[in-house]
Amino acid sequence: MRSISVTMFTTLDGVVQGPGRADEDTRGGFTRGGWGARYDDEVLAAEMGRGMAQGGAMLFGRRTWQDFTAAWASATDGNPFTAHMNAARKYVVSRTLDSADAWQNSVLLRSTGDVAALDGELSVIGSVALVRSLHAAGLLDRCTLVVHPLTVGSGARLFDGPAPLTEFTLDSCLTTGKGSIVATYTRVSPA
Repeated sequence: MRSISVTMFTTLDGVVQGPGRADEDTRGGFTRGGWGARYDDEVLAAEMGRGMAQGGAMLFGRRTWQDFTAAWASATDGNPFTAHMNAARKYVVSRTLDSADAWQNSVLLRSTGDVAALDGELSVIGSVALVRSLHAAGLLDRCTLVVHPLTVGSGARLFDGPAPLTEFTLDSCLTTGKGSIVATYTRVSPA
């Protein structure tokens, strides 16, 4: 059985674009990237580590996979996160990539239909366009939203555009030392 979990960093006004770095995602003229880094703390790191410890394969959209490939594929820093990222099975969903050979243990998929055919636990980090497609196809089972206490006013939002009516239940919620909320929801009604 397949289960897809998403972890997404967001602002209070729902922006998910470019949380990590100023140059992470400047599509549409977005100039406010890097908004999430100031909220990193031990509580958030521990919670993200718990999510990684659950195992399973990772699922990426093309842009996020390419960004992560540049950061992690050749890293040899001894960080356990680096070892996890490189050892994990990674699926990248793209209609434009020629191959997924740039990062070890990566498999190229062409559509959400290919995702639906997979088995096992799959986790998505970032990849907002993919998350929207998975949600529209009724494939999202769990969402962890890390809500940072700021607004940025513009940028890509998580569930922008058409989406099915889907009900989720709150499984857990914690507040970090810097005021972010980590809330995990599980789908209770079919999309």
